[in-house]
Amino acid sequence: MTPFPRADYDGLSLYEPGRGPVAIDLSDNTNLWGTHPTALERIRAATTDDLARYPELYADVLRDAVAERFGVDPECVTTGAGSDDVLDSAFRAAYAPGARVAYAAPTFSMVEPFAAMNGMSATAVPWPDALGDAALLLAESPAVVYVCRPNNPTGELAPREWVDQLLDARDTGGARGERPGLPLVIIDEAYGDFAGETLIPLAASHPNVLVTRTASKAYGLAGLRCGFAVGDRPTALAVEKSRGPYKVARPASECAAAAIRDAGGWLATCVAECVENRERLRAELEARGLVPPPSRANFLLCPAPSGSAARDAAALRELGIGVRAFTGIPNIEEGLRVTIGPWPLMESFLEALDRTREART
Repeated sequence: MTPFPRADYDGLSLYEPGRGPVAIDLSDNTNLWGTHPTALERIRAATTDDLARYPELYADVLRDAVAERFGVDPECVTTGAGSDDVLDSAFRAAYAPGARVAYAAPTFSMVEPFAAMNGMSATAVPWPDALGDAALLLAESPAVVYVCRPNNPTGELAPREWVDQLLDARDTGGARGERPGLPLVIIDEAYGDFAGETLIPLAASHPNVLVTRTASKAYGLAGLRCGFAVGDRPTALAVEKSRGPYKVARPASECAAAAIRDAGGWLATCVAECVENRERLRAELEARGLVPPPSRANFLLCPAPSGSAARDAAALRELGIGVRAFTGIPNIEEGLRVTIGPWPLMESFLEALDRTREART
C-alpha cells in the first residue's frame, strides 16, 4: 500500500507569514489606494446567479479582456485563482520523474514549495550570478526556469536583453524548434504594471514561454484571487488542462476583466502616483543612509543592519506598521520590504522607522 501523504511532504509546512493585524499594513504589496472602481461596481451589482451557478468553464470573459488589452489570441491565455495558482498548474504540467525547477534567488517564496508539491526539486542560482550569465539557470537541465520580473523581494527588473539571452541559450542547448526539448521559461510579472513594460507579446510568439500576471496588486483585487498567463497556444493549452474547469469565480473573472480594460484610466493614474511615491520614499531613505536596490515594482527593500531585520520588523509592528523582513539579499544582506502607498502612509512608516533606529542606537 502507498502511504498518504507521500514521503516528500514531510518537508513541507503550511504557509504562515506570522503577521497579525496592524494599523498600517505595508507588508503584502497590495494596492493601498483601494480597488479598481469599475470592478467594485461589478461586485455591487452581483446577482443570485453569480453565486448559485457555476462560472464559465475557462473564464472566457477574462481571457477575452486579456487578449484585447495585450493584443494576443484568446487561445494564448490561461487563467487561475491568482497567478500563484497558474504557477502551480504550470509546474504540474511540466512534471516528469526527476524534473527540476531552476530560479534566480532570492525570489517569490512559493517557488520551492510549488516545486515540491508537484514532485520536482528546485535549484537556486544566486541573483547576481544569474544576471551575469543567464545560461547558469539551464546548467542542470531543468524542466522549468522561473524568473520574477520585477523581482520580489528586491524589485529589480532583469533587462529584456538578458531574457533574450536566456531564451537563446535555452533554444541552442535544447532541440531547437522541437517543443519536447525545450524547458518551460516562466516570467512572473505580478508587478509588471509598475514596471512600464511587459514580455507578454514575446510569450505569445515563442514556444514554451509563459508570462504570468495577477489582479492582486495593481488592480486592487487580492481578495478575489484571480490571475492569468499568456503563452503560445500549445503552452497555454497545457496549463489550462492542468488547472481544470470552473477555477475562476464569475465575479472574480468579470471584475478582473473590467479592471484590465481600465476604461476610465484609474489604473494609469494609480500606477503613476505609486511610482512617484516610490522614488520619493527612496530619496527619504537615502537621506538616512539607507540605499534600497533599484525597484520597478510597488515596493522598496529598505536595508537593515545584519541580524536586525526581523527585530526591526517586530519593533515597527509594535508601532502599528507592518513590513516584511528578508535575509540573504545580495549586496545588502538584510532588508525590510515596504509596500508603496499614499504619501501619508509613507510618512507614518518613516516616522516609525526613525523611532526604531533611535531606539536601536
